[in-house]
Amino acid sequence: MIEIACLAFLSPLLSGIISKIKNNLRFRQGPSIFQPYFNLSKYFSKEEVVSSSCSWLFRLTPYIVFAATLSALLLISFNRVGDLIAVIFLFSLARFFLALAGLDPATTFGGMGSSREMFIASLVEPVAMLSVFAIALSAKTTNLTFIFAQQSMSVPTIMATLALFLVALAETGRIPIDNQETHLELTMIHEAMVLEYSGRSLGLLELAGYFKQVFFFWLISSLILPGFNEPVFLIIKMLVLCLVVAAVEVSLAKMRLFRVVDFLSFAGILSAMAIVALVLGA
Repeated sequence: MIEIACLAFLSPLLSGIISKIKNNLRFRQGPSIFQPYFNLSKYFSKEEVVSSSCSWLFRLTPYIVFAATLSALLLISFNRVGDLIAVIFLFSLARFFLALAGLDPATTFGGMGSSREMFIASLVEPVAMLSVFAIALSAKTTNLTFIFAQQSMSVPTIMATLALFLVALAETGRIPIDNQETHLELTMIHEAMVLEYSGRSLGLLELAGYFKQVFFFWLISSLILPGFNEPVFLIIKMLVLCLVVAAVEVSLAKMRLFRVVDFLSFAGILSAMAIVALVLGA
């Protein structure tokens, strides 16, 4: 549980580090790596403003999303019930309610963001399941603890991990799928769904996003060089992953929506090839 508490507390720091690396690569000063903590403090201290046209679903969604992502993070420490498929389900549950909340205020941008999010989800979730099946097939279990205990570096595992990295970019709203730094209405996806939120609710949604990001970073880091999963090595691998994500975001531009199909199809092909290689190798 200490590991989970540390991951939860340090989850905003990953976004701060990525932002700082991106600004350094662009030869800019940029905000402090602790800026996400300042933002969360600001959100939780501000008054919440809710439109009169919103229903109870709009008010309840931030708590559901936060609880779902926190539950996914907590599954890391439970040896018997820490199932990777359950994590995918929890993230899908959070996405479902967030899409409904985006539609609830009946705003143009909220509906547009929910529509785009569901389109991307229809591509991401099958690919995520394929990559999870490939990893589980390699370890012969879907239990998170046993996956890392029995995992070894092989070509199928590397392919599945790369596919999972591409899925993580889509799940966390990173370039080239989405751009967290823009608030241009015509290109927003995730930001469009939370546009009507403020105060504590917005803080909970931001914190849930940090939890999801740190889970994917922890999962991918644990699959890379699985023999070195002590806390110190995990931190080093996660920092390297932050550098990779920052380099990707600086090097690439946001894709047009119809190009996302090609991007995630490549991840799906990698996962399928990994499964075929594992089955034929068995």
